[in-house]
Amino acid sequence: MLGSLISIASLMLSTLLMMIGFGLMNYMLPIRAIAEGWSTLTISIIATGYTLGFTLSCIITPMLVRRVGHVRVFGALITLLTVAILLCALVIEWRAWVVFRALAGFAMAGSYLIIESWLNERVTNENRGTLFSVYMITCLVGSIGGQYLVPLGDPKTTELFILCGVIFSLALLPTALSTAQSPAPIAEASFNLAKLYSLSPIAFVGALVAGALAGTWGSLGGVYGQNIGLSTGEGATLLAAVLAGGALSQMPIGRISDQVDRRLVMIVCGAIGVVACVIMTFVDVTHLYPLYIAAFFVGTVLYPIYALNSAHANDRAAPHEYVMISSGIMILYGLGTVTGPVMGGTLMETIGPKGLLWFLAVGFAVYSGYAAWRMNRRGADTEGKTDFQSKALPMQGTEGAAQSVPPAVENNL
Repeated sequence: MLGSLISIASLMLSTLLMMIGFGLMNYMLPIRAIAEGWSTLTISIIATGYTLGFTLSCIITPMLVRRVGHVRVFGALITLLTVAILLCALVIEWRAWVVFRALAGFAMAGSYLIIESWLNERVTNENRGTLFSVYMITCLVGSIGGQYLVPLGDPKTTELFILCGVIFSLALLPTALSTAQSPAPIAEASFNLAKLYSLSPIAFVGALVAGALAGTWGSLGGVYGQNIGLSTGEGATLLAAVLAGGALSQMPIGRISDQVDRRLVMIVCGAIGVVACVIMTFVDVTHLYPLYIAAFFVGTVLYPIYALNSAHANDRAAPHEYVMISSGIMILYGLGTVTGPVMGGTLMETIGPKGLLWFLAVGFAVYSGYAAWRMNRRGADTEGKTDFQSKALPMQGTEGAAQSVPPAVENNL
């Protein structure tokens, strides 16, 4: 096991640095946008640039890797990511930021795909759980650490932007200088949405809802914290609570869903999300600990529902359909992340910062209600299950195609 950990050390160091930069970027940019006087709706439109670029990269990056290889594409993507954040500091105009955020989203998604493809080559049935746990913890620690860099500087100046660019650039070094062999080419996304819907309507609808929920919180959570009067440090803790909840709950939720009807778990997760969001709307901002606890429980269901959707669809599919399903769910999730922030931002613009929480509550209610309706139509379903696969946290769409594929398929890629 020690040898397996050593073999991924440089890859995890690159991941850690990249996620520190990501956490800094994703929290710093909304704060700067608020300081510029941009409306919540404008900030949400900027966020759609990121999610659109992210989704497109999941389709395009595998083709680039097949042409020139992992290391060269990773180097190009990290360079693009660095350029994108520095351009945000140079050009303070929201329309330009839409383009810059799209470039960042494209670069981040491609980097995730390459890292996860590389990691999958080091995974065996014996060390799978350990290595992916290390990966998830690395993502979580890096993202939270990056968020806590924001209070150390002033987003109104260029210092934090430059720091973010430096961190992104450093993320390239461990992988570029590694002597480890490059992995096999990433499997290109091939999807059939009609087939996915026929296999699992709830996975189809659930992927859209999961993307809308995660994309909206990921894009506007920092805006919410600023608008309710939290300091940058307090806002970072609020975001960290959500991420921690998602990281800690994935495996328990997955294990439970392996034992009972997954749709029942979906119903309960949706209900928990509704209750937690409603509680957050009533918590006074002067009582931070209740706010953090409620946010933690939002996180416990905000991210794991994506993996529940994947598991339910795989339960109903033949092994040769796993890649098609994971790609389809990834695309639907991406579409959700594009549309969710605009709807959530519009609601925040209309009724205030708590509009974000009401949007999330409605989304969780739709998720829970649709699962209940499908369960009533189709009856019990506990036979012939695949194993639940936890997904990398905590980012919008970090569920790269390589990691979404069940073990039986991964070995054939």
